[in-house]
Amino acid sequence: MPMEIAIMIEGQDGLTWPRWQRLASAVEQLGFVGLYRSDHFTNAGPPDKDSLELWLSLAWLASHTQRIEFGPLVTPVSFRHPAFTARIGAQLDDLSGGRLTLGVGAGWQHREHTMFGFDLLPQADRMDRFEEGLEVISRLLQIDAPASFDGQYYQLHEAVLLPRPQRPGGPPLLIGGNGPLRTLPLVARFADEWNAVLIPAARFAELNARLDGLLAER
Repeated sequence: MPMEIAIMIEGQDGLTWPRWQRLASAVEQLGFVGLYRSDHFTNAGPPDKDSLELWLSLAWLASHTQRIEFGPLVTPVSFRHPAFTARIGAQLDDLSGGRLTLGVGAGWQHREHTMFGFDLLPQADRMDRFEEGLEVISRLLQIDAPASFDGQYYQLHEAVLLPRPQRPGGPPLLIGGNGPLRTLPLVARFADEWNAVLIPAARFAELNARLDGLLAER
């Protein structure tokens, strides 16, 4: 089976509209399978550079390419209510003809959360909020009937997204993160794909084996 290669870039590290437009066109023309980008306001440390807003840049890509897959790697629930993430993701997937992978994460970069006034939360609380966010996204995308949810951080009351996603269940959900105790069980429960982040091959094999075990238990 031939290997499929996609491109991933840091959207906050000097990305401008001309650069994004050239890059998307090149990825489309050169035969790469997809183009993915991070969702940050700025870098984890100085210097601060130009950046493009995630969903605006992906909307441009969806309407100016025909073939490549795309999505956030990943968008943190700390930036937006998960109902917005679900709604934007479903409609952008429809706009592109079913090419979006919806990558989500708990959030991690302290500097940008402090600079722009987002509440990152302590680690345990952050993961609790992330789990609730995944529940909201999954219910809104996968359930055609009005959805309700009563969490500590998020609530739904007979909520339904219209129009319904053209792909049954909406775009595939990707979860990013390496945590064996909280993240991987969420991957097994909610995700279609897992994005491991900057770890040696041996550690990846260990985490992948744990994920296989969690999936086998379901």
